[in-house]
Amino acid sequence: MKQIRARLEGRAGAGVGQPWRDLRKLFRKQQVTPRGTTVVFALAPAIAAGSTLLIAAIIPLVALGSPLDGAADLFGVVGLLFLGTVALTLAALDTGTAFGGMGSSREITIAALVEPTILLAVFALSVPAHSANLAAIVTATAGDPGQVLTVSSVMAFVALVIVIIAETGRLPVDNPSTHLELTMIHEAMILEYAGPKLALVEWASGMRLTVLLGLLANLFLPWGIAPADPTVLEVLVGLLAIALKVAVLAAVLAAGEVFIAKLRLFRVPELLAGSFLLALLAVTASYFLATTSV
Repeated sequence: MKQIRARLEGRAGAGVGQPWRDLRKLFRKQQVTPRGTTVVFALAPAIAAGSTLLIAAIIPLVALGSPLDGAADLFGVVGLLFLGTVALTLAALDTGTAFGGMGSSREITIAALVEPTILLAVFALSVPAHSANLAAIVTATAGDPGQVLTVSSVMAFVALVIVIIAETGRLPVDNPSTHLELTMIHEAMILEYAGPKLALVEWASGMRLTVLLGLLANLFLPWGIAPADPTVLEVLVGLLAIALKVAVLAAVLAAGEVFIAKLRLFRVPELLAGSFLLALLAVTASYFLATTSV
């Protein structure tokens, strides 16, 4: 995404491997811990990374029929997302700095609107599938591709795109490449981290964006995902399919960021409230379509 933005802005860019080189550099640095912080500050990066890795393990990205499919419940996944957010906000408050408190308050304000919207948007997709299990939703969509073109699915898709942008701190909600104290949200919470812990936080942030884009792709475009008892070839096709879908979504998102200005902070709740309304309308339309079909 950084490379695409650089090319569209007329710059050469550092290459697609630069984030990994940055992580390697951070892991080699000495760990610095602010004086006066508690175990909350120390454990937050591991909790954020662990919760994101657990989400990646349980949601249907490459194949269906995983041993962890039973845990891929809609409410469980949203709870894990919120767990990582809360861990970093508490760590920022633990430092006792003005930036940490500012970033935490902004992050929780956004999360209070984002998490219910994710629940409602995916819940609208769960009505035709008669299940809140993500694997069941993906299976139902793959069995009936026409569901993707319904009014409820389109509204749920738009709502999910908006909340994923907000959840991952992308433009126009947040600018991941700035350190301006008046605009930053995510960066304000992690200013006190350095060395390996900062590398863990940055890795978790990138992984969260990848996982959410993969979930968005498979909920609405489940083609290519391997079945419940896949062969080696089907697993390879599933890996190629999810990599291609995530790359396309990331490229579209990065290209859009070049032409979008950051919203003022007090306008962000208005955008998220609009996405919540779209998700609510998607649930209503989904129930209406289910009733009329019966």
